[in-house]
Formats: sequence, C-alpha cells, structure tokens
Amino acid sequence: MRLCWDAAAPLTAREIHELLREDHPVSPLTSTTVLNRLVRKGFLSRARVSGRLHFSPRVEETDFVSQASRRAVEGILSLGAEAVTASIVDVLAERDPEQLAELARLIRRKLKEQDG
Repeated sequence: MRLCWDAAAPLTAREIHELLREDHPVSPLTSTTVLNRLVRKGFLSRARVSGRLHFSPRVEETDFVSQASRRAVEGILSLGAEAVTASIVDVLAERDPEQLAELARLIRRKLKEQDG
C-alpha cells in the first residue's frame, strides 16, 4: 500500500515488485498474490492500460490505518479484554506517559458522550 500511496501514478505489478524487493526479498508471484488480495478487499483498484495491469489505491492512507488498527485491536481484545487493557496501560506508562495521559483524556470524553 505504501508504494501505491507514494506513487505519482498507478504502478504495474512488475514496478511494485521491483520497488518492494529492494527491502523485502519476495517472489513476483507473492507480490502479485498480495496485490490481488488488496484488490479483492477493496483497498486497491486494478486497470488494464496498454496490456498491463496497473494498481492504484482506492482508500486514503489515514482510512486504511484506522480500519487496520481497529481490526487489530478487536483481534487482540478477543484474547481477553481485561488482561489486554491492563497490558496496554502498563506499556504506555513505561514507554510513553504522555500517550497514557491522552488515552485517559479520550476515555473520559467517551464516557461523557455515553452518559449523554
């Protein structure tokens, strides 16, 4: 997705693979499989131009990150919300007290909204 967001124009599968393999040694088949899955999920569009398939993003980066973050959190919470919540608070307290304070602010705001 990053490569498509950063591109000035739609990219072919080959162009994406060449850029991708600079940092990730994957086969062309793997690259193409991932691109096709992203198309099926609605994150990329695919169009044939001059006989080649070109890929471009269908979603903005911020929307994609928001959706992916939500799915990740929902998956993690399925392990047990109480333990996961405590772990998040502990890790934020150790690594980023400012972010912990921001989390507390967001929680207070959400609770006020629910109370009405």
